[in-house]
Amino acid sequence: MICFVHSYYSLRYGTLSPEEVVAMAAKLGYQSVVLTDINNTSGVFPFIAACRQQQIQPVVGMEFRRDNQLLYTGVALNQAGFQELNQFLSHYQLQQEPLPDEPSVFNHTIIIYPMAVGTTKLLRDNEYIGVRPQELNKLQFSDLRHHPEKLVMQLVFTYQEAEGYALHRHLRAIDNNILLSQLTPAHGLAEQAAFLPATQLRKVYERFPALIRNLEKLVDQASFSFDFTSRKNKFLFSASAYDDKLLLEKLARDGLRQRYGETNQVARQRVEHELVIIDKLGFSAYFLITWDVIRYSLGRGFYHVGRGSGANSVVAYCLHITDVDPIELDLYFERFLNPKRTSPPDFDIDYSWDERDEVLDYIFKRYGREHTALLGAMSTFQQNAILRELGKVYGLPKSELDSLVANPAAGANQNQFTKQIFHYGKLLTDFPNVRSIHAGGVLISEQPLTCYTALDLPPKGMPTSQWDMYVAESIGFEKLDILSQRGIGHIKACVHLVEQNQKLKVDAHAVAQFKTDEKVRQQLKSGNTIGCFYIESPAMRGLLKKLRCDNYLSLVAASSIIRPGVAKSGMMKAYIERFHAPDKIQHLHPVMAEQLAETYGVMVYQEDVLKVCHHFAGLDLADADVLRRGMSGKSRSKLEFQKLVDKFFASCREKGYPEAITKEVWRQVESFAGYSFSKAHSASFAVESYQSLYLKMYFPLEFIVAVINNFGGFYQTWVYVQEARKAGAQMNLPCVNKSQYLTTIYGTAIFLGLVHLQNLEQQIARHIVAERKEHGEYQDLADFIQRTQITVEQIQILIRIDAFRFTGKSKVTLLWEALYLLGHPSSQDGAAVLFQVPLKPFSLPALTYTPVDAAWDELELLGFPVSLTYFDLLKTKFRGDVFAVTMGQYTGKKVRMVGILVTTKQVRTIKGELMQFGTFLDVQSNFFDTVNFPPSLKAWPFKGPGVYLLLGKIVTEFGFPSMEVEKMDKLPFQEKHQSNAVAKLVDTT
Repeated sequence: MICFVHSYYSLRYGTLSPEEVVAMAAKLGYQSVVLTDINNTSGVFPFIAACRQQQIQPVVGMEFRRDNQLLYTGVALNQAGFQELNQFLSHYQLQQEPLPDEPSVFNHTIIIYPMAVGTTKLLRDNEYIGVRPQELNKLQFSDLRHHPEKLVMQLVFTYQEAEGYALHRHLRAIDNNILLSQLTPAHGLAEQAAFLPATQLRKVYERFPALIRNLEKLVDQASFSFDFTSRKNKFLFSASAYDDKLLLEKLARDGLRQRYGETNQVARQRVEHELVIIDKLGFSAYFLITWDVIRYSLGRGFYHVGRGSGANSVVAYCLHITDVDPIELDLYFERFLNPKRTSPPDFDIDYSWDERDEVLDYIFKRYGREHTALLGAMSTFQQNAILRELGKVYGLPKSELDSLVANPAAGANQNQFTKQIFHYGKLLTDFPNVRSIHAGGVLISEQPLTCYTALDLPPKGMPTSQWDMYVAESIGFEKLDILSQRGIGHIKACVHLVEQNQKLKVDAHAVAQFKTDEKVRQQLKSGNTIGCFYIESPAMRGLLKKLRCDNYLSLVAASSIIRPGVAKSGMMKAYIERFHAPDKIQHLHPVMAEQLAETYGVMVYQEDVLKVCHHFAGLDLADADVLRRGMSGKSRSKLEFQKLVDKFFASCREKGYPEAITKEVWRQVESFAGYSFSKAHSASFAVESYQSLYLKMYFPLEFIVAVINNFGGFYQTWVYVQEARKAGAQMNLPCVNKSQYLTTIYGTAIFLGLVHLQNLEQQIARHIVAERKEHGEYQDLADFIQRTQITVEQIQILIRIDAFRFTGKSKVTLLWEALYLLGHPSSQDGAAVLFQVPLKPFSLPALTYTPVDAAWDELELLGFPVSLTYFDLLKTKFRGDVFAVTMGQYTGKKVRMVGILVTTKQVRTIKGELMQFGTFLDVQSNFFDTVNFPPSLKAWPFKGPGVYLLLGKIVTEFGFPSMEVEKMDKLPFQEKHQSNAVAKLVDTT
């Protein structure tokens, strides 16, 4: 007996996973199952795998709908039919056209129309009409009964029993954005689609046995076998596999001479070893395609960072895919690629955020859109989104929705409606909600991608697979990750600014030079890393100081132990303690001392865990790979982990280890699950950190401008403005004759970009710069208004920020002029004038406008003051008893400090109480950190941005001082002058 099914990949419609659908069908006695999800094939491969486990015949199809209207259903007779369905849907998805009333002519696909078509006259040989149980009575009186050969049984199971139907109704209401009470069959509601036992379904159709026979005949023709083990990526880069092998060998050996010279036998042996494995496993083309992408981007002058496990490969290093030297770091190739590896590897290549799309465009054009796609992802229903979506279908007003999301456990949020919301919310958790795009995955296939998936066209504008990385991996795809990040953007921008401002060319890829530069080493050790990729956060700067980090290997370790898993397991603290007292280390076992000598006997990398499992417990590489995958988050099977636990302990018992030692080693291993970095990953980050460090050391002003312009640092813009001022910059407010759209630098003078002016329209800001570039600087306010045709509201912003200070006129005078000019008829028509009408003379009353007033305007318009500091705005002259540079001298003493709040981090104690870590800037522009324990935090909470007076005890840990806050409060600013003329004029308009 055969059944049709929807899985929950029929988004906001189906209620069961493919695995659950198949298990249910097997339980109810079906021998064949036809998966016909709506407008997608996302669940096909999990479905096929599940059918094989249940020994059920899988049949693949697709139900085509336009909005809520069922058009027809396609059933693939084989892989070619599956491709036909994918090609058909992809065409309309990529062209962004609605599906047609009638499909294309298919050669390997059966088409089933709904009974509503009413006639069989125009049906092709492969086209039929499906009859659902509720339509059987109608069939008795329809002309269709005279053509039984064209009719098939079609009941599409969508849910289990009553609760499944209720869940289906909630999903349909969410999808249609309506109340539950408004649902009708017109909204795509499946009212009679609950699973039935096979015997009962046969009984339903017993009056029309031909419908069952016809469907069985069609399904008997279907044969869908699929090889999950073969690789699906593009097989060849050149003409043949042999040519690929030779080309990769040539490129690797050329790169070997460039990277290591002629005499490095260790590197030569490693390259030859890797080349043998790469060729044996058939990955030559994969390496060459990645090299081709790097070659193109280097030719275009793009900056990149190759990272991830690919950095374990010396061949990748020789091909300039990465700048991480695996020999220097003792990274073994088997972590990336080995004969026992069960999952395909991938390269992660980071580009600047503004260059990535061009690299993607090259890949699509180089390898063809038929064979190239972005990797999809599946966004699932999660807590906050679930509450909002379900709250809307129950008709809750926005205020109640906000309250429900903010505090679902509150007593006010416990009623009959929220009880239903919580119930169905629990059922919906982790359900697929919408298809999206993987952060950077790209697929390049040998066969057309429609052999495996239909393609979407998201806003990114590039074809995207309908399944995610987990499905891709399960069917044999190796993705290439083309990612973007702001850190690379500010490195690239800094190099450009240095060339523009100082006429110097800087090679930001000379990382070997940066690592040995003494000034860079000292800067790293001091924690002077604001703006530097990955090492600017308060926690990281503190760690660098505690470790007295002044070299590459230490930075690699720091980049890993800062991760949550290492810190939570206690290994970060242990690492720091052992760093400061290496002679006191007591290793759990000699194997730990031998394998983890570099990290003081502490596991800080994924590779360390694999070393311990292999050398301590004797697990083979296959088991180590299961563990590694568990740690990476790609596979979190409790069953796999438990099997490994059992094998780990059994092996340790055979080796005669004491049970206590075995348990402690396993505790350390297990604590890494899902969080730790691979050493290669940390090394890649460290390389980029060194690039930033070097630029910050030698070109601090250009570097900070680049960070500001990339909007991707850890801190708010004002912190980087303060850092630039500390480095000797003359900070300037936006100016219509000096500022660009982004922040720019002239010598040591930095002009903030117009982009930072809140409420200044982006189009106006860009037009101001473009007009000045084309026709020269603005002569005065009248010239500016005439050339830009700006509105009163927009000109006020520019005047209040003092963007016309080159005129030498006060803001008050300029506002009067602007009001006059913008009220003059000649300013309204937008036409250029031959002769400027002189302004009528006018006199203004004596009005007060103080520097404090100006700073308040800057706070309002920029979000931070520039002409004055935050400290200048304080009512009090007190700046603290102690400053950041001398904190260590007061260890154990209670002191008062004053600082601008920079950032906070909130955590919970073991008891579940809130505590916070704070970071402040003192009057000398130096950072200091605080700890606010729960009792203090409750009595003296943070009150938002501002300058705080803090009372507390100075504590020093491994040479790094901080304050344990006892009391704190925000200090008041001076108020605006009551006669603020600018404010009054603005109010009048």
